[in-house]
Amino acid sequence: MDVYVNDFADIAGQDYLEYLEQLTDHMFDGIVIEKSGVVIYCNRAFEEIAQRNKEEVVGKSVFQLFMLLGMADLIDYSTFDEREFKLGNRQIQFKHFLIEADSDMLTQALIFRNVSVKTISDEFSNDHQDILEILGDVYGHAYHGMVIVDREGRIIKWDYEELLGYREEDVLGKYAQDVIENTRMHIVVKTGKKEIFQLQKVNGRYLLTSRIPIFKNGKLIGAVGTTFFKNADEMRIVVGKIDALENTVNKYKREISHFFQAKYCFKDIITKDAAMMSLIDVAKKASRSSSTILIQGESGTGKEFFAHSIHNESNRRYGPFVSINCAAIPRDLLEAELFGYEEGAFTGARKHGKLGKFELANGGCLLLDEIGSMPIEMQAKLLRVLETREFERVGSTSRIELDARIIVATNEELDQQVKQGKFRQDLYYRLNVIKLKIPPLRDRIEDIPLLAANILQNMSNDLLIGKRCLVAPGTLHILKQHDWPGNVRELRNVIERAVNLSQGEEITPNYLPDYLLEKVDCFRGDIEEYDSLKYAVIKAEREAIVRVMKKYGNNKSAAAKALGIHRTSLYKKMELYHLNFDLECSGQEL
Repeated sequence: MDVYVNDFADIAGQDYLEYLEQLTDHMFDGIVIEKSGVVIYCNRAFEEIAQRNKEEVVGKSVFQLFMLLGMADLIDYSTFDEREFKLGNRQIQFKHFLIEADSDMLTQALIFRNVSVKTISDEFSNDHQDILEILGDVYGHAYHGMVIVDREGRIIKWDYEELLGYREEDVLGKYAQDVIENTRMHIVVKTGKKEIFQLQKVNGRYLLTSRIPIFKNGKLIGAVGTTFFKNADEMRIVVGKIDALENTVNKYKREISHFFQAKYCFKDIITKDAAMMSLIDVAKKASRSSSTILIQGESGTGKEFFAHSIHNESNRRYGPFVSINCAAIPRDLLEAELFGYEEGAFTGARKHGKLGKFELANGGCLLLDEIGSMPIEMQAKLLRVLETREFERVGSTSRIELDARIIVATNEELDQQVKQGKFRQDLYYRLNVIKLKIPPLRDRIEDIPLLAANILQNMSNDLLIGKRCLVAPGTLHILKQHDWPGNVRELRNVIERAVNLSQGEEITPNYLPDYLLEKVDCFRGDIEEYDSLKYAVIKAEREAIVRVMKKYGNNKSAAAKALGIHRTSLYKKMELYHLNFDLECSGQEL
């Protein structure tokens, strides 16, 4: 027995110190035992932490020990339970607990842990039952529960009875995954990778756990798992906060999902055109994947209908459908709208920050409308997001994973914009995975009767007009002759105007806008005529031009003078009424 033990055998008892030395010298935490303010024992781990040998420590007062180590702020340790301090370049955690007390003397254990090192002593093995007992006692007194498994994932030490309700004798030798819900201890002993501060759901509650592999001589021999709560009450307080937060998050997720919903399905796209039917078939097939889709088409052709329908046909249909018009957001705010921002990111930012469209769309789909109007500097950032599938909020350094289907729409020819240097070529190729080009209405004239009937049916409900209107054949003839630069949107506006002006249940040509009537040849005998002042004026004007032109031998200057109009006006009216006096007029009889 060493001299320092014998010297204090009369204070602590020789048998007590021998037993203490045998057990604690294998531990990786530094242990100091003091009795009535005098150090009577320290283990090897403390010698390594303090870089002092036992002869320099044992026999000194606790005051002298702390002064020797430069830890004067720990002298009054009875006033606190736990503290961390720096010792050289190491971070040391200090705790203490009472071992024995009587009327004359106090015996306490002082525990020093090097928290800057996440390793376990190489002396540990599943053969040292005494070490396991000491580890269990120290972990239990110090601050958390513990489980130790061997290299096969079998439990060899257990200190979770208070948290999980199982006694140690009931679980020893069992596989951890058979005892602990959602455990990963068996995975850690296979991979050898530590997992620090992980949430683990057990019995409907979350525990904050760490799992650290144990190596001996470079060989993985087991793992230790810990839970960072002193008792179940502490855990319940934190778990209650987590549950409340989770409920709040789920509530907002439901609200967001309800607010950001796709409105249309493929059945809402009205057509009998072969090209459109083929396009719908391609879109349905594309909806099965998560690939980026580029939708091109003139304004009013129904790009948004296709985007909504693709989302509703996909396996993300229950997720949010978020859209943003890139042309409607000022360029200085577009980044914040897309990626969100943190509190204080810029002047005028909201107090608690704001979620961006990418984050709102996670789990669902994001439609970037008018992508051709996106500033060139934002195009570079968008490309990076699409490539890495992650992004950062403005003013943040934390990365957020992107889990959203991206659909982009434009009424511009992006390939032409690439040639003009207005759109990045690499982004164009990244977006042009699946391309849907929607034909304009003038290329599918036969869809006009179907579209008109559908629009009228919807409007009779939406406008609460109390009547169901029909489009007269002559009106359909006029509608078919127009080139529809505004496409279906323009057709909807024309019909809505006619519905509001019509007196009966039939939409006749006189309820159509003037610009449609002026472009139509109403005098070829292939449409039904109507008794209206508008038609009478048009007919009389045309007849007058034909009569005067014949009288003056097709001399336009003389005819214009006789009609009392400028020659330029005469040319315009001749073009409007399909009159060509450079040819024979026999085919233009009234």
